[in-house]
Amino acid sequence: MEESWVNSAERIGADLHLELSEAGGRRAALIRALREAVRSGRLAPGTRLPPYRSLAADLGVARNTVADAYAELVAEGWLTARQGSGTRVTDRAEPLRHAARTPIKAPPRARGPLHDLRQGTPDASAFPRAAWLASYRRALQQAPSEVFGPGDPAGRRELREALTEYLARARGVRAEPERIVICSGFAHALRLLFGQGRSAGRNRGGGGGGDGVLHGPLAVEAYGLGFHRGLLATAGVRTIPLPLDADGARVGLLERERGVLLTPAHQFPTGGPLHASRRAAVIDWARARGTVVLEDDYDGEFRYDRKPVGAVQGLDPERVIYIGSVSKSLSPALRLGWMVLPEQYVDDVLAAKGEREAWASVLDQLSLADFIVSGAYDRHVRRMRQRYRRRRDRLVEALAEHAPHVEVTGVAAGLHAVLRLPPGTERSTVKAAAWQGIALDGLAAFRHPETTMEAVDGLVVGYATPSEHAYGAAVDALCGVLPPGEQRGPSTV
Repeated sequence: MEESWVNSAERIGADLHLELSEAGGRRAALIRALREAVRSGRLAPGTRLPPYRSLAADLGVARNTVADAYAELVAEGWLTARQGSGTRVTDRAEPLRHAARTPIKAPPRARGPLHDLRQGTPDASAFPRAAWLASYRRALQQAPSEVFGPGDPAGRRELREALTEYLARARGVRAEPERIVICSGFAHALRLLFGQGRSAGRNRGGGGGGDGVLHGPLAVEAYGLGFHRGLLATAGVRTIPLPLDADGARVGLLERERGVLLTPAHQFPTGGPLHASRRAAVIDWARARGTVVLEDDYDGEFRYDRKPVGAVQGLDPERVIYIGSVSKSLSPALRLGWMVLPEQYVDDVLAAKGEREAWASVLDQLSLADFIVSGAYDRHVRRMRQRYRRRRDRLVEALAEHAPHVEVTGVAAGLHAVLRLPPGTERSTVKAAAWQGIALDGLAAFRHPETTMEAVDGLVVGYATPSEHAYGAAVDALCGVLPPGEQRGPSTV
């Protein structure tokens, strides 16, 4: 029979968990437990042990029992005792080795690529630490006490009000605080809207969607994130690929789908905007069908050739669910996003989210509200817009010099570019890049498995990901692995 004891150490010494058996008496049991803790490495060399009185009180033994155990282990060389320094594990103590006498090796540390050109991530070194810290401090100082209780599933009112003003001004979104629900990002929004798959296949209409607010089948662009398609599949939602051309998604092909998911400001990943006539057409389709458009405005602030194109949501707020986040503008580590919902979906989304905020930190919400209201968010976006524009221009210039046959498709926008390659060279180029320590994606990785749209070869290059000092070397390395070829006609994607 063993007893488990936990020591709080009364502000001094290590917090110990010791297993004391009854065999041989408490003193012997304590000596065995301490010796084993040192031998196994749970008590590292130099660790200060609790005072006699503290450990005795926690273990329910006499103070002399602890003192005698310490003295025995000091004599054996496991511990050291010095006046004013307390009792510590000796620096010479070594952890237990495997039976084969082979040293226990730490797992190898993951090594990142030499040049990270993967899409989807902003320059982490550019996070506005000082400005964010100032907003966080103000938010913390001014926060009412109720902030530290259970959070409102809709999100903090302060943030929803700040977003109402900002989205109207910067993205042309027609919103009210009561129509905004805070989430942790686009993937979380999909889970709230389409469910977690707990009852997939039993929903109305037979198209999937499970316990979600919306139900399938759902039309999606023929090229997009497989991760998002995977989330929808898990929820039992069938996705139907919608072909793309130079004017964006071919929304005229929409038929009896229950909704459509679009990236209209900057199609991901091919890079073109949805043409104005098609914006109007998809709204007309949603009205006629009584369904909804999901607008993923993942990088709408970053347009470099002219003023950013406004959100489709502004054409009809009752037929569009607008979804955004700070993942591209600030950092995906913040886990903050938002949905601007038609009135008919607000209550259902809040019910799906639950009675309390369980995803997005309330203090981060308040900090973002202050960051927006203070103007720091606008300043940061303008600064990063200029930086990313310079990076895209540098990439285009390098290609013109070293690989003029490689075309950069899409508009000057966002955090990535698509490089169209000679036919049949995508796979070998991605492989060659990997051999040279360059991390990037081929265009085929984003292709819907059921689309019949003609495939083209290309690379999706994230020019925002590297730090400023590393970007030049990454571009040079990329140019070094591009295949030879001749100039071709205009892209169909």
